[in-house]
Amino acid sequence: MRENVLLIGGGGREHAIARALEDSEADLYACAGNKNPGIARIAAGFETLETTDPDAVVDYAAEIDATLAVVGPESYLEAGVVDALEDAGVYAFGPKEADARIETDKAFQRRFMADNDIPGCPDFETFDDMDAACEFIDEYDGDLAIKPAGLTGGKGVKVIGDQVTPEEGKEYIRESDYDRIVLEERLIGEEVTIQAFVANGAFETAPAVQDHKRAYEGDEGPNTGGMGSYSDATNDLPFMSDDDYEEAVSIIEATVDALEDYRGILYGQFMLTETGPRVIEFNARFGDPEAMNTLPVLETDFLDVLTAARDGEAPPELEFADQATVCKYAVPEGYPTDPEAGAKVQVDEESAGDALLYYASVDERDDGIYTTTSRSFAVVGVADSIDEAEEIAEDALAVAGDEGLHMRHDIGKADLVQRRIDHMNELRSE
Repeated sequence: MRENVLLIGGGGREHAIARALEDSEADLYACAGNKNPGIARIAAGFETLETTDPDAVVDYAAEIDATLAVVGPESYLEAGVVDALEDAGVYAFGPKEADARIETDKAFQRRFMADNDIPGCPDFETFDDMDAACEFIDEYDGDLAIKPAGLTGGKGVKVIGDQVTPEEGKEYIRESDYDRIVLEERLIGEEVTIQAFVANGAFETAPAVQDHKRAYEGDEGPNTGGMGSYSDATNDLPFMSDDDYEEAVSIIEATVDALEDYRGILYGQFMLTETGPRVIEFNARFGDPEAMNTLPVLETDFLDVLTAARDGEAPPELEFADQATVCKYAVPEGYPTDPEAGAKVQVDEESAGDALLYYASVDERDDGIYTTTSRSFAVVGVADSIDEAEEIAEDALAVAGDEGLHMRHDIGKADLVQRRIDHMNELRSE
């Protein structure tokens, strides 16, 4: 039976999902608040609608006779889109609203980890009284990460001792309009993401990826939704050991066991410290950009993952090509603090050469594609080594040019990767 798959979301992550389903025995349809030209060219139909409105999504699913759905962004999960689709008889690969709280409510996430003895949880406290939070900063012996409890698109965290001073941290808390915040010990090490495909109490994991949140080269500047990422030709990254990867997977396993009915992607973001991996956070969907590292090297048909989940089976054993990937985002000039929209995108699927091109937030007009105020597009190199993959991505960025755009050219370069290796060697020797 040929499936009608509804993809919900219109960013770079969803373009990668669409590509992963392009050659499957499925007719792909999509809906999002923005029209992604890359997805629209793959899909049999694309509807622009308010995708945090579950009723609107259900109506479109009924219109196309959807037999499966994949939910991309976390805000749609928080809105209960998966619950509404299930009530309408459409299986959606993604957690229901209650399970998505593992991402959408960071205070719940930490309490859940503590209550279920899930390893890797840092010291933390939650606050709905901002004055009490500021007092805790004064009294705490060490640096803290300040995290709004709700969704902030990856841009709300401030780290004392790295991004802000204690006084600046307290000012940030007092001037914010957050209802609840989490204060937790600052973790020192290298960040690593491992994405798990979860269904029916079982899971399969993808190779580790390292994202780069800071806006500017050398890991400087404000946090962003992610400026790019890389993976190696093995499950590990160059600064990791097999034990590091397996220990992180064991933390994912404990989390899946505790969640019981979870389905979809469980994304573990870890800090690899001198004592092993600790949990920075969990996300309830593919990472953006990490999906663009993982899905291009997934050799198992992604549709088989979806149908197995729907049919009550464990995910199939996942096969990944033994290749490295480097993803680099192009964003509008001034992003994320004061982005300037309206630059024409000069690269397309053909001119990108050997790189894969994924559109994110762009405006397609009669005379071309233009930037908005969010991340615009990503280019991904896939090759036998990180160095070769990085060169492929850079060649595509050269075609795109830099007029009205900003990129981090250092992602995946040998000297930056070596700094990661040196950093972990230094931490382990202390």
